[in-house]
Amino acid sequence: MNLSAFFSYTFLTAYTPGPNNIMSMTNAGRDGFRRSISFFTGIFTGFVIVMSACAAFSTLLYEYIPSIKPAMIFIGAAYILYLAWTVWRDKPNKKNNGITQANTFLSGILLQFVNVKIILYGITAMSSYVLPHYHDVVTIEMFALLLALIGTSGCLCWAVFGAVFEKIFNKYRKGINIIMALLLVYCALSLFL
Repeated sequence: MNLSAFFSYTFLTAYTPGPNNIMSMTNAGRDGFRRSISFFTGIFTGFVIVMSACAAFSTLLYEYIPSIKPAMIFIGAAYILYLAWTVWRDKPNKKNNGITQANTFLSGILLQFVNVKIILYGITAMSSYVLPHYHDVVTIEMFALLLALIGTSGCLCWAVFGAVFEKIFNKYRKGINIIMALLLVYCALSLFL
């Protein structure tokens, strides 16, 4: 296995803008890093589940992608547009100590199941780099865990960025929310391009 190609692909994919990274930055900037830990835990849990599913069913899904891909794209785009709408309309919420609906463990998990970027990330990494060289279940699951760790590390980096610039985000909340919402809309539209 070409480890440099594998790590180049996984890190570039994990650290480029996408729904996970944008939501991580937005949540940490709005609610603070510590209050976003349940969201990150949800992201990691969802990542492990999705990467395990990609590992277990990569060959089957790869065969049926032409029929599955349109449904995955529409569901994923709809959820990403919903996230864009929640970011755009966001206002400080004092009743929940500033923690919003989009910053929960369940929200972090659910985002993984409709995030076409990470599903394709898992399928591509497994079918292109892992499965041609490894066939035992333990090794494949270790790669699934590694993919989840790398993916979550990208989210955490974006969250740290959001938390560090929290004061700026609070001062310019509306403008930043519009930019983040537009980036999410771009993520949704890019699924069709």
